[in-house]
Amino acid sequence: MTTDVEHLLRTEAPQVLGALVRRFGRFDLAEDAVQEALLAASRAWPADGVPENPRSWLIRIGYRRMVDLLRSDQARRRREQEAGMADMAMQEPARRAHSPQETDDSLALLLLCCHPALSITSQVALTLRAVGGLTTAEIAHAHGTTEGTMGARISRAKQRLARVGGRFTQPTDADRDSRIAAVMQVLYLIFNEGYTASTGDHLARIDLTSEAIRLTRMLHDSLPDDAEVTGLLALMLLTESRHTARTGDDELVPLDEQDRTQWNSTLIREGTELIDSVWNRREVGQYQVQAAIAAVHATASSPEQTDWPQIAALYLWLERLNPIAPVRLSRVVAVAQAYGPTRGLALLDDLNRRYRLDQEPLTRQREHAVRAHLLQLTGDAAGAATLYRQAAALTANQAERRYLLGRSDRLG
Repeated sequence: MTTDVEHLLRTEAPQVLGALVRRFGRFDLAEDAVQEALLAASRAWPADGVPENPRSWLIRIGYRRMVDLLRSDQARRRREQEAGMADMAMQEPARRAHSPQETDDSLALLLLCCHPALSITSQVALTLRAVGGLTTAEIAHAHGTTEGTMGARISRAKQRLARVGGRFTQPTDADRDSRIAAVMQVLYLIFNEGYTASTGDHLARIDLTSEAIRLTRMLHDSLPDDAEVTGLLALMLLTESRHTARTGDDELVPLDEQDRTQWNSTLIREGTELIDSVWNRREVGQYQVQAAIAAVHATASSPEQTDWPQIAALYLWLERLNPIAPVRLSRVVAVAQAYGPTRGLALLDDLNRRYRLDQEPLTRQREHAVRAHLLQLTGDAAGAATLYRQAAALTANQAERRYLLGRSDRLG
């Protein structure tokens, strides 16, 4: 299958799924029908050419398979009646809600995949599968689990949606903010997993970062006036702009050692324009602040030109908006860069006393790595080397582990 056909199928898949769910109200069966329509297209289009209206072609094939699935279900008579009613709606223009080309179902589909009845893990998996078009095997690899385990998880998520009556609807004024926030959190998690994979031999998963950016662009197109959605897209673009310079021979290259001529100027320009367009709003959210931090890094011509006091202040603001361990540890690094490693260590000790960052399993590895860096800056090579090795032992990402061990070895 050619790259162009693969890209077209991935782009059209959520629209086809949305059309089927809107007509039949069965997400679980519709998702299966869409997968079979995509498979049929991947076989036919490279040989016969892409049809003039590819979305209608896919909807037609998916619709036929959907009817077959409904007829084979246990409540055969009732579902055959539903299929017949849907068939009338497909055949009678006056009864159609929208034509396939007139309706963009992207937002409604994202909202359905991020239904509050599902766990965050299930939301991420379902979004990658239904909206992102990733295979179950690809999603399983991203999560460091088996295809069978991930397939069962996705199946349970679809069954859960069916049980709670998850509806394919646009958000109301009452629940809009919470539902959009859930979608943004899922897209942010997908991007972060791609940018620094939690497991595996490679530091990053470009397939996940690219998919997160594509889906966030889709969300931004649906909600162009939402400042936080704009901030999230800006954050991803500015962060991804450093991708090429971030690794050398698949080894991690820290920010202050990166070749900035390799940074993607197109992504930097787009990202800074996006965050500038929403920065003066009365209320600023966490993604906007993170994008502002990324913009300060991206626009510095050299490490020495980086405005670290501004970054430290922005991290303090971000910590008030989102008081989580990664933000607190990033503020420690910013304070050390702005005001010296001794002050950074004092802040880290204070945060450990209050939040036990050095004791919690999810934060201990990052805390050790940050403390090792600060000790190295103070001249304590032996203490830094020990902590780098301890941090390396706590990560499942082999590229990150090699980097930390390398830092320890160089310190002797």
